[in-house]
Amino acid sequence: MEEPEAPRSSAQPRAAAARELLLAALEDLSQEQLKRFRHKLRDAPADGRSIPWGRLERADAVDLADQLTQFYGPEPALDVARKTLKRADARDVAAWLKEQRLQRLGPSSAAQLSVSEYKKKYREHVLRQHAKVKERNARSVKISKRFTKLLIAPESAAPECEAAGPAEEPEPERARRSDTHTFNRLFSRDEEGQRPLTVVLQGPAGIGKTMAAKKILYDWAAGKLYQGKVDFAFFLPCAELLERPGTCSLADLILDQCPDRSAPVRQMLQKSERLLFILDGADELPASGLAETAPCTDPFEAAGGARVLGGLLSKALLPQARLLVTTRTADPGRLQGRLCSPQCAEVRGFSDKDKKKYFYKYFQDDWKAERAYRFVKENETLFALCFVPFVCWIVCTVLRQQLELGQDLSRTSKTTTSVYLLFIVSVLSPEPAADRSGLQGELRKLCRLAREGVLGRRAHFTEKDLERLQLRGSKVQTLFLSKKELPGVLQAEVSYQFIDQSFQEFFAALSYVLEEGEGPPGAPAGGVAELLRGDPALRHHLALTTRFLFGLLSAERTRDLERHFGCVVSERLKQDVLAWVQEQGQRRPRVLPEGAEDANLLEGPERSESKSEEEEDEEEDEEEGGAFNFSMALLYCLYETQESAFVHQALRGHPELALEHLRLSRMDLAVLSYCLRCCPAGQALRLVSCALPAPQKKKKKKNLVKRLQNSLSGGSSQGSTRKPQPSSLHPLCEALTDQQCGLTSLTLSRCRLPDSACRDLSQALRLAPALTELSLLHSGLSEEGLRVLSDGLAWPRCRVQTLRLQQPGLQEALQHVVALLRHSPALTTLDLSGCQLSEPMVTYLCAALQHPGCRLQTLSLTSVELGEQSLEELRAVRTAKPGLVITHPALDSHPEPSKGYSTAF
Repeated sequence: MEEPEAPRSSAQPRAAAARELLLAALEDLSQEQLKRFRHKLRDAPADGRSIPWGRLERADAVDLADQLTQFYGPEPALDVARKTLKRADARDVAAWLKEQRLQRLGPSSAAQLSVSEYKKKYREHVLRQHAKVKERNARSVKISKRFTKLLIAPESAAPECEAAGPAEEPEPERARRSDTHTFNRLFSRDEEGQRPLTVVLQGPAGIGKTMAAKKILYDWAAGKLYQGKVDFAFFLPCAELLERPGTCSLADLILDQCPDRSAPVRQMLQKSERLLFILDGADELPASGLAETAPCTDPFEAAGGARVLGGLLSKALLPQARLLVTTRTADPGRLQGRLCSPQCAEVRGFSDKDKKKYFYKYFQDDWKAERAYRFVKENETLFALCFVPFVCWIVCTVLRQQLELGQDLSRTSKTTTSVYLLFIVSVLSPEPAADRSGLQGELRKLCRLAREGVLGRRAHFTEKDLERLQLRGSKVQTLFLSKKELPGVLQAEVSYQFIDQSFQEFFAALSYVLEEGEGPPGAPAGGVAELLRGDPALRHHLALTTRFLFGLLSAERTRDLERHFGCVVSERLKQDVLAWVQEQGQRRPRVLPEGAEDANLLEGPERSESKSEEEEDEEEDEEEGGAFNFSMALLYCLYETQESAFVHQALRGHPELALEHLRLSRMDLAVLSYCLRCCPAGQALRLVSCALPAPQKKKKKKNLVKRLQNSLSGGSSQGSTRKPQPSSLHPLCEALTDQQCGLTSLTLSRCRLPDSACRDLSQALRLAPALTELSLLHSGLSEEGLRVLSDGLAWPRCRVQTLRLQQPGLQEALQHVVALLRHSPALTTLDLSGCQLSEPMVTYLCAALQHPGCRLQTLSLTSVELGEQSLEELRAVRTAKPGLVITHPALDSHPEPSKGYSTAF
């Protein structure tokens, strides 16, 4: 065997020497030995990793040396080759390679650093790799300068089923700003002393989950997070891994993130309790239960991305490792069956203070930032939408362009759809006539690509996809698609994805609007049937696309599309969507049992007539998970239209709106309030076990002179009476007083109403033009809350005819309700079932019933414990007022409860 030429200089890199040795050994093999070497290299992977067969099958000695060096690193490749040579019966060559390595490279070649040594190297690599993040317009910015703190709220217990005592004012701010302390607390011990191994960050699209996850990785590498607890942290983008060709092991995924292939993976995995895996976008994973998604259990097993990620999520793979998972709020229930005792937290976006910080960070010019921020601040609705970081980025991008062009910042937006469309119009800036036709064609093709991806749950597209639709090199490709290289079997594969997932969903919705309405009479135009009545398994996945579709159908948006792109939207499409909304209401029951969940947003009526047992079981599982609420999703869709007439017509098919087991946000209440302003006469609303957001407390700073004046004047007795702060229920209460609001029945069950909410509701009762039924059931009313509500009910213009009150523990506080019987101008039905009435209170009640001003016709005392004396008094009242129906099991007669009342409450 020929000796390789000695190095000419002692400074020659070790890597070059290692490759020379490797090549010399391989060139000494016969063709038969080389063939056997290739097969053994494939069949017995080193450290669970093997070079893909496609790269080995026809490789000669030079190719093999290159592949081994690139895949394992120069010196580790010598170890792999020596072991493989032994298995290929080339022991003499293996022995020569071992001897030459000792002579040339020495006994301590440091082929692999120890885990403790590699930690520092890996952290430095992560800091370099993630120091900058690419914005959607491909501009790179430092993550430390661009990241703006988000509000992150830990998930508390679900809204209580029983609210026996008075509701206290919620804490003013449960959410914490995402600083280092908040991130460190994510894995802190719970009340029972248990430390979670899985933390789920959930939130709507564009809320900043991915950016927060990347900031956590960066801060860990900088030594700010999980010190002494996490040795290695890895960022795994789920959508990208699911579309990765071929198979790979978890060890392969780890190596892909390391600075070289010589990482001590096996030793790292032996201490899995000191590993952190960040799974971004876990809602992209396919449903569990399929054979191809059975979780992987071996970190060195080559498997599909879904199996590897599923193994991590279910703890079948590295059960002691820490997981940080991000997912959309619309679909957390799909993950519940996979996760093992997760600790959940909600990403709530920017606070008002952080919105301003974001503007200044984005513009990096105080004058421009202040001008843009003031403009947005004056547009109350647009300012509210900016709590979503991605929407905030879009708004800043549009305003920056308008400022640079000297345009007037007068264009306003009220919905997410209008903000997205405004952004697209701003960046495309089509010519009036010449470019319009070509641009419209490109836009249609881009929308078709987006739709194919959304329906097929694909986020990445190949060059062939772009060529098929003639999008390669187009203007829309440059603006809205980002290019990325993914590791392939033989070579890196080029992939394209939309600049943000929410943009893909927007363009998918736009595809239905831009299509010409062709099809049989009565069929939804533009192929929209596949969106509204398609696969039920996609109903969560398509929720945002559906919302965008409604927004694009508004008269204002259709005018924008025609004006800027020459696209005429079919009126038939809008009418068919309206008909679909009304159909959904007709197939849903008028009154649901309390505790039943709403589902099936995107399931058409024809699919519900004959459901298989599997479908019913699937729906029951979803209902138990509380992952989706049809009514809330529908209200968001209607809100996007900003057309009162359309909303009015749509809600005609939904005589009762039921929102159950929801933690309502301020945006939820704003959407609900808008829809109530437009609702038709006879509308009913039930809020059951819904938690209200904490009230916003405005801090007013007094200057030093005023503080001194107050202190010298002996306090603040004069002019210091502050107007009570409005509650979080205030927008809904204001909607009730709108003269176009047709709400006749309002039920608040187990919603824990603080006194401030009772004050706002009391004011609404005085002016609500249509409200005739009010049910307050187990809502934690205090005596003060009940007093102010009674004041509103006794108001001369109050129209409430039926009051249902169920609240154990009030007792003496009921005197306020009883007192209003003497003065209420409209109250004819009172239901106190489930309340506690003392004998003196019953006596007081009987006196009020016989007062000349009392107009009550029905009194229900079902399940109220009454003594014989109280029963005798009630019988006496009934005798004195034969027109008054009193219902109680112990009385002689048993009239039926008033129509429409369900004793399930």
